[in-house]
Amino acid sequence: MAKHRLEQPNRGSKVAKKAVIAGSITLGSLAAAAGPALAAPVHTPLGTFEIPALPGEQKAPEAAPAPKPVAKSPAATVEIPNVGQFTIPGIGQNQIPDQFRPHGGAPLGQPQLTAGEKAVKAAESKIGSPYSYGSAGPNAFDCSGLVYWSYKQAGKTIPRDSYGQLGGGRPVSYNEAKPGDVMIFNGGGHAGIYAGNGQFVHSSTYGTPVKRDAVKEWQLTGIRRY
Repeated sequence: MAKHRLEQPNRGSKVAKKAVIAGSITLGSLAAAAGPALAAPVHTPLGTFEIPALPGEQKAPEAAPAPKPVAKSPAATVEIPNVGQFTIPGIGQNQIPDQFRPHGGAPLGQPQLTAGEKAVKAAESKIGSPYSYGSAGPNAFDCSGLVYWSYKQAGKTIPRDSYGQLGGGRPVSYNEAKPGDVMIFNGGGHAGIYAGNGQFVHSSTYGTPVKRDAVKEWQLTGIRRY
């Protein structure tokens, strides 16, 4: 009898262990029928067992929120002559004055030229070029051809012949004349570009290259500003 009593606890342990294992198998079968599930460790006097989660207890992992796009703050590049280029945050490029834009505008402290001033500089660059009737450059010119070509270099298109040039633009008096104004002589038959100080640049006739002349030596008909 004594031996039989000593074996009773051991038998009880085996029964309990079998019950726990059977329960684990049953729970595992339920979880398998429901699909993949997370497992949780369970500690007992007989050991640690992994018990799968029951159906309905599994939670899908939450997706991480998408990162918010980072807005780029505006920045502009300025160029200071003889110093260099610099980036200034917080402002747009269109807020930079022309003279400070990279490769744009006039140098610091120098005003931008008007179309007329650019035209007279273009005409002066052709002093010495030959006269040729019907020619408008770039190597030979008639009178209105020189005026037309010079304004083309300034980015402006004006009438090609002297009579058309007299009819276009805005009329100004001789006292109001500025460099670049178109001067028409001889009733509309001749044209030149005013260069200031009583001088104009023109291409007059065969054998006479493009040159400067005094306005007072010609019969002035009208002055037009384009």
